[in-house]
Amino acid sequence: MAKRRISEADGLAALAAALDGGAGRAVVATAVRYLLEELAALAPGNSVEVRVPPFGATQCVAGPRHTRGTPPNVIETDAETWLALATGSLDWETALSEARVTASGSRADLLGLLPIVRRPR
Repeated sequence: MAKRRISEADGLAALAAALDGGAGRAVVATAVRYLLEELAALAPGNSVEVRVPPFGATQCVAGPRHTRGTPPNVIETDAETWLALATGSLDWETALSEARVTASGSRADLLGLLPIVRRPR
């Protein structure tokens, strides 16, 4: 498993600020990266790459390891969509049907892994 770079306290604080709106780019970046770290911890592995440009990417989900070139299983989305998916305010099927997420490859599916954290109501 990759070493954590963002503490839980810093990650949750950034996430709360990003979800409240008006957060700066650095705060959104921290929230995105924190949730990517959480995903990697929840589903360790290297068979799927999740990308949230320009803020970060992670490899996760157990299965065949990819080492060179473009991974065969890639999920990509923007920061706003990633935060919504990871906190449960947007579901996986809706994000796919509305083309807010691109998923290529037979393992490129986060259905059973989301949400990562629930947004406090």
